[in-house]
Amino acid sequence: MMNEHHSPDPRLDAFLIEHRLAAPNEPMSWQALTGGVSSDIWRVDLPGRSLCVKRALSTLKVSARWEAPVSRNAYEWAWMQFAAQHRPENVPTPLAHDPRLGVFAMSFLAPADHPVWKQQLMTGPVEIGTARAVGHLIGSLHAASADSSELAQAFDTGENFNALRLDPYLMAMSARHPALASRLHTLAQRTASVRTALVHGDVSPKNILIGPKGPVLLDAECAWFGDPAFDLAFCLNHLLLKCLVRPDHADALIMSFKALTEAYFDEADWELRASLEARAAALLPALLLARVDGKSPVEYLTDERLRDHVRWIAVPLLHEPAEHLYQIAAAWIEGIAQHTPQR
Repeated sequence: MMNEHHSPDPRLDAFLIEHRLAAPNEPMSWQALTGGVSSDIWRVDLPGRSLCVKRALSTLKVSARWEAPVSRNAYEWAWMQFAAQHRPENVPTPLAHDPRLGVFAMSFLAPADHPVWKQQLMTGPVEIGTARAVGHLIGSLHAASADSSELAQAFDTGENFNALRLDPYLMAMSARHPALASRLHTLAQRTASVRTALVHGDVSPKNILIGPKGPVLLDAECAWFGDPAFDLAFCLNHLLLKCLVRPDHADALIMSFKALTEAYFDEADWELRASLEARAAALLPALLLARVDGKSPVEYLTDERLRDHVRWIAVPLLHEPAEHLYQIAAAWIEGIAQHTPQR
């Protein structure tokens, strides 16, 4: 923990005082929180209360060079306000924002009462009900925003989304997989062209807390009015990948995959399921491959044989896209049975 009364930047103290989140000369204790690669996040303890402060970074903390505009902080703030209006129990409370500093403050959620979903999936029981609740949450937020011209104008953030998602996740793989370059380019172009709903852009288990009133969604730095299929595929991707490191829970993870999918489509009333699901199914193998060969590989797939397994499943599905998400789950489980190395 940092020394009391001292923040990493005096302007951050002034920000809290200016927005009446702290009184002048009130003791503040700042503690850096870990886990993010794109922002600095602090817990700030004041007498009788705590809050969080978040500031976007211009260069992300990953091994590959990855730069992104800090203006995304303002869009994350705007997304939080939207989510708080429609699902206030499923997002931190937005408190104050300074677009010049690229900083905002939000409520602090105690870890004891809000465990991270990723940690549960990696080390604890796999609760299918949690996945179902996440599916309903994502779908309901997409439904609340669908076809909104106001939100389409407010979140015209294609440049941000390309820098944070399409380029590092899809286009960055072209060098390693030149035979897929055309397919990846087509996927990126199609995804960028759809303007249907407000997309969170980082629906990952590491950004979902399991609170007493349901899942709480964090880190909407990639918020973009675009293709909701991206959020669905992005989240489902993580459930499949974790089958490789938790083979004893693979059945529960696949059941979670299916529960999240069906709960999402219970909410998705803005377009036909067939078209939305086909786009998600086309994106999913690309996102699988991106987590081993893109700019942001998952940290838990260190065994090259497991990384090869991802490639072995994903590449054929990119060449011949599936129409339905369950087909990808089936191919994944079949591939695990045939190719996962013995430990």
